[in-house]
Amino acid sequence: MSEEREARWYVIHTYSGYEDKVKRSLENIVTGQNLQSVIQEVSVPVDRTVETRDGRRFEAEHKRYPGYVFVKIVYGYEEEADKKLWYLIRNTQGVTGFVGTNPNKPLPMTDSDLIAMGLVEPERVEVDYDVGDLVRVTDGPFRDNKAVVKEINKDKQQV
Repeated sequence: MSEEREARWYVIHTYSGYEDKVKRSLENIVTGQNLQSVIQEVSVPVDRTVETRDGRRFEAEHKRYPGYVFVKIVYGYEEEADKKLWYLIRNTQGVTGFVGTNPNKPLPMTDSDLIAMGLVEPERVEVDYDVGDLVRVTDGPFRDNKAVVKEINKDKQQV
């Protein structure tokens, strides 16, 4: 039976100012060595702002997390392949290592971390009931009680 190999997000620490260079280098490695199935995405999150200098307005980009590059990789399934991947990333110019407690074993980011950092959008749940409908609570302290829907807040995903 084959093991499902899920790609997870990891954080790479870089020299300050080398984030874009590291991203380009990793993308070149991926295409050059045909590693699209292993290194699936490389990201340097930026915030775009409109600034005014000398009376002129222009759009500027600021790195959200200076000194860090985020990679979505398949890691932790085969020891030998993991060593090669770790070596490949670690020896990219500008990379100082993976973020985590053990510098030789990267620690994947949790889903809640990814959402809080704005790297992924939270999963949206659509409901098929309206205000005034009778529902049964399925979780929490009021589980198994019946209630009437008084308000639906789609932005906060609350009923």
